[in-house]
Amino acid sequence: MEPVTLTTDRLLLRPVGPADTDAVYAAAQDPDIQRWTLVPSPYLPEHATCFTEQTVPDGWSQGSTFTFGVFLAGGELAAMLALMMRSPGTAEVGFWAAKEHRGNGYVVEATLTACRWIFTEVGVDRVEWRAEVGNHASRAVAERAGFTLEGTLRSGLNNKGVRRDCWVGSLLPSDLGLPSTAPYLPARS
Repeated sequence: MEPVTLTTDRLLLRPVGPADTDAVYAAAQDPDIQRWTLVPSPYLPEHATCFTEQTVPDGWSQGSTFTFGVFLAGGELAAMLALMMRSPGTAEVGFWAAKEHRGNGYVVEATLTACRWIFTEVGVDRVEWRAEVGNHASRAVAERAGFTLEGTLRSGLNNKGVRRDCWVGSLLPSDLGLPSTAPYLPARS
């Protein structure tokens, strides 16, 4: 798939490239990003280079992972967001915010924008969110974006070689007033 650029009133979402390597590297030095996300720790310059020059373009060209840098109007990197295809019709969202840009609603806004795009342009019918139990900042973003918390998965993720419990939630096109590509029949209570 060809990379796309998305916009909101406050944000520009676009794939990062070599010109963004230094900004990605600087933001990923934050201990909270290294603790709660799957980025390597320590996060080295070569990790940022590989990410911006290989991982992001490969994900787009293979249609497997759609990664967006979330930029402010002045061009500053505020966050990263990726939508990873998990199975036909299902993607998983992952994100982090640069420390100095947390608490402004940028990741919520970017998440909703990216989810609308993947629902309408890629034909995804479910976006999942997962975060290690205890990552309250990630959970707050997911809840503010309208994700339904579905529970806790025991040993649900592997973070740097350690199996950890994780929260899981989902967002459906209907949660945003959008049609699905396939009919959905919820279970009866």
